[in-house]
Amino acid sequence: MDMNARNQRPTPVGGGATYRSAAYTSLLPWQVRERRFAPTGLGRRGLNPDDVYAFLDRVAVDMAAVYAALAESRRETVRIKSALRRWQTEQAHARNERDQAR
Repeated sequence: MDMNARNQRPTPVGGGATYRSAAYTSLLPWQVRERRFAPTGLGRRGLNPDDVYAFLDRVAVDMAAVYAALAESRRETVRIKSALRRWQTEQAHARNERDQAR
């Protein structure tokens, strides 16, 4: 996996969803744990900053996608719960009307 090229940040389009090319694959936890960076070389100590920043950008993009998906899931859960409550209320009202009609 070449980490020298900086990943482009996704552009939010309507509703905050992120879109990226089909060639982009999200990072997996094991990839983050096992990622190693080349030394800077030329007698300098530490890691190549470009490699580190490119990797951090990619992690941030994947985290943003996870958080966006989680937020969407929570919104959907609220929507479904509200619809279920409305349906239950309607059923209770209908049952009460049938019981009163007897």
